[in-house]
Amino acid sequence: MHAMQYELTLPADYDMSLVRDRVARVGHVLDAWDGLGVKAYLMRERGGHGSPVNQYAPFYLWNSMEGMNAFLWGGGFQGLSDDFGRPRVRQWTGLAYEEGGGSAALFAVRRRQPVPDAARLAKVAEEAVGEVGRLAEHDGAVLAAAAVDTSRWELVHFSLWAHDAPDADGDVFQVLHLSAPGRDRLPRGRQW
Repeated sequence: MHAMQYELTLPADYDMSLVRDRVARVGHVLDAWDGLGVKAYLMRERGGHGSPVNQYAPFYLWNSMEGMNAFLWGGGFQGLSDDFGRPRVRQWTGLAYEEGGGSAALFAVRRRQPVPDAARLAKVAEEAVGEVGRLAEHDGAVLAAAAVDTSRWELVHFSLWAHDAPDADGDVFQVLHLSAPGRDRLPRGRQW
């Protein structure tokens, strides 16, 4: 599993219905994308759920590097770049993934945290795996994942929720659409 996200931070007075309309028009394009586990079309609005910004920030869980590269280099990403400019794309290597018992994903929570310099890496990874399991067991959890960017030594915890009061700490996003053509093929549990 490989995680990926880009963020488009928009002006404070931006009409966020334009983002909703765009996702309604084009969200289905990745519903059958080869190599994609899950793409959550995420948005947060300034003042909502504690957000300081208006932001469009899709989050991806990929089953294959080929699928991710086909998206980035083969045309899928170009439409967004044409409309908004090319954002920086963050990538993390998967540590753990679990399914929850929740149904339709309405909200997402993303928490990024540094891996302390003095930390024992095996302990940090095991704690991340444990957190994924705990999140997935919460009422309303749809799925939970953890991944690491070793160039920055940063963990990301990502979870989807069927209700608007997620039982996780981090930035809360609305889920506008969920493309999940390979969700059933995302490897469960720890990724090593």
